[in-house]
Amino acid sequence: MGTIDGAVVVVTGGARGIGRAIAEEIGREGARVVVNYAKSKEAAEDLVAQLQQNGSPGAVAIQADVSDAAQAAKLIEETLQQFGRIDVLVNNAGINVDRSLKNLTPEDWDKVIKNDLSSYFYTTKAALPQFTQQKSGKIINISSVIGQMGNFGQANYAAAKAGIIGLTKTAALELARSNITVNAICPGFIATEMFESMPDKAKEAVHEVARAVRYLIVDGDYITGASLNINGGLYLQ
Repeated sequence: MGTIDGAVVVVTGGARGIGRAIAEEIGREGARVVVNYAKSKEAAEDLVAQLQQNGSPGAVAIQADVSDAAQAAKLIEETLQQFGRIDVLVNNAGINVDRSLKNLTPEDWDKVIKNDLSSYFYTTKAALPQFTQQKSGKIINISSVIGQMGNFGQANYAAAKAGIIGLTKTAALELARSNITVNAICPGFIATEMFESMPDKAKEAVHEVARAVRYLIVDGDYITGASLNINGGLYLQ
């Protein structure tokens, strides 16, 4: 069994939506949360202030566009400089550029793949030396039901989210010897940008994803290479 209290947890794209809910969930139990953001500085700093008041006095915000390998490495480096270790990496950052294949441009494709898939590799790669030195660590990748079933107008997003599942399984195999678990969570359709205006049922779905992250941290020591589906039965494998 793992613990959250005092654990150093990096959440990419942590200022908004699912990332924010994850940060709040684990911050309440004393995790030292690193809220990563690319552009949402005000939202990230507001969240950190909230976390510091509600159980996570060590919470910090670190700016880095993790779709860039150098900046992703900087995020991990700054985390280690401040805390000396990383216990959990939650890869959550991502964007949408939705268009049918007919209208999808190479730029649209590349932008989503870099943000939604390559960033997960960049942060994982940067954190590996620390995880392997510690002989411990948990990597939790936020994928999507779209990566499992596909969706009209989302070829780039579906490819990225499917790629995350493949990355997760391979990393789990390679890192097991170092006592590092790697799992994916595949939420259903959860629109999170305007969280406060969402209906209660949708808010609960977001919080269920956050609780799944907590479960993997605390009780998921024997779970690795798995894809945890939280989609209300939308897609059954």
